Amino acid sequence: MAGQRDANLTTGSAGVVEVLSARAATEAVRAAVASWEGVTTHPHRFGGIEFRRGRRELGHLHGTIADLPFPRRVRDELVAAGRARPHHVLPASGWVTAPMRTVPEVRNVIDLFRQNYERTR
Repeated sequence: MAGQRDANLTTGSAGVVEVLSARAATEAVRAAVASWEGVTTHPHRFGGIEFRRGRRELGHLHGTIADLPFPRRVRDELVAAGRARPHHVLPASGWVTAPMRTVPEVRNVIDLFRQNYERTR
């Protein structure tokens, strides 16, 4: 599965980081996360795409950002590591927000979804 999730993501020539359109970023994340066993996609109540495994929400996408729920301890680790920032609306919660404008950011978002997916197993 790891090889599949990066199949459509490449870095531009000479190491230049490619900026993706919101549509391309969303499609890359959707294609990867929706391919995992048991994951379903749904319209999100505030717009965008929501990913679930069973009844549990793994996170959702809005344009060029992803919002994902984590236990507060994990959220604090992700923020400290620079992989995400506190949620843009609920900064005191366990939710994080991660940008997805570039190929490396999209890879990070896919990895964050994978981390949440693994927690549900």
